[in-house]
Amino acid sequence: MDSIGHDRPRESDDLRPLSGPDEYPNALRDVLGLTDEEIADRLDASFDQLFYGDPENEAIYVEVGDDQAYIEDVYHGDVRTEGIGYGMLIAVQLDKRDEFDRLWRYTKGELEFTSGPGEGYFLSKCDAWNGPVPCADPFGQQQIAMALLLAHGRWGSDTGSIDYGADALSALEVMRYKEEQNGGVVDGVTNTFDASTKLAFDFPHVASSKLTRPSNEMPAYYELWAQATGDPFWYEAAASAREYWKRVAHPTTGLTPVRAYFDGSPVLGADFFGSESYRTQMNMAIDHLWFGTEPWLVEHADRLLTFFSGQGIDKYVASYTLDGKAIVGGQMAALVTVNGVTGLVATTEERAAFIEAAWNEELQVGDARYYPGLLHLVALLTLSGQFRVY
Repeated sequence: MDSIGHDRPRESDDLRPLSGPDEYPNALRDVLGLTDEEIADRLDASFDQLFYGDPENEAIYVEVGDDQAYIEDVYHGDVRTEGIGYGMLIAVQLDKRDEFDRLWRYTKGELEFTSGPGEGYFLSKCDAWNGPVPCADPFGQQQIAMALLLAHGRWGSDTGSIDYGADALSALEVMRYKEEQNGGVVDGVTNTFDASTKLAFDFPHVASSKLTRPSNEMPAYYELWAQATGDPFWYEAAASAREYWKRVAHPTTGLTPVRAYFDGSPVLGADFFGSESYRTQMNMAIDHLWFGTEPWLVEHADRLLTFFSGQGIDKYVASYTLDGKAIVGGQMAALVTVNGVTGLVATTEERAAFIEAAWNEELQVGDARYYPGLLHLVALLTLSGQFRVY
């Protein structure tokens, strides 16, 4: 790093301002003709239901004591940094500072490793992880770091009890320099990013040293991290992530696997388009909306919607082989809303129908509400031009 030493205490004053786009497209207004009031009412209602609705059937936000809260994956009965990270991003975008602070206090107090080789990482539940050390999930770690940096930009780090900027820097430095902090690889724990390819690992452990998840690559975030820190590594990581997406996406369907090696070849057993792949589409859309440097992302969005349109806009299912054969029947609400966000990037005639389908999708209730609920709110924020850089 050129101006922030990772061997001294982090300070918010070290951070440089973030710069995003001058305008954020509002497809709900400009494509569907909805009013600002209709959009605001829908966002408010969705947030209220997901955070403060019936705890048995609607809400996934759970308050703990006087000043903490977590996001519960009610289907699996656990807490994941994926949910915490998405929850924090939703809170900062909607200016919900109390909810944000509660989620972060819980993460710091209950999930952060405070000793050992994983110190600074956050404990998560990782479905595919059976390694010798507890799981730290790069997807959630990155979402949390980005949320903290946006909170620093929106609320400042000197106006409350939390120094968002210093905490963001700590999270970034753990991902970037964990091996250096440990004096090497200890108990298999590694940096979050591969030094050679600049890609995020599947997990920060030597057991996943050659593979990643396409949804772990977040070039829009890396661009902002480079702006904030002055560290050129993050610009290189952004470029590497964008090239990786080109390698890993199926050339005809556009579908991406759950896991793949750094060369783009899918990992056996995770070589299909499934629910984690929806996050990849969201990452791609945010990269295009915030930076718009890759014409390929528009071509890719068109390819995806052409595939799903060919399946039938109300008939495509939740999971496919990469070449487009259905695996799991039934349509999943999370994919409907994410395809709406893909429609924000696409140029095909069908894009409006996918955006409308996302708007019409009801917020899920019941045991399976966690994942579709989070993507639902992120999608509405993105489609209304309110997923912004601060």
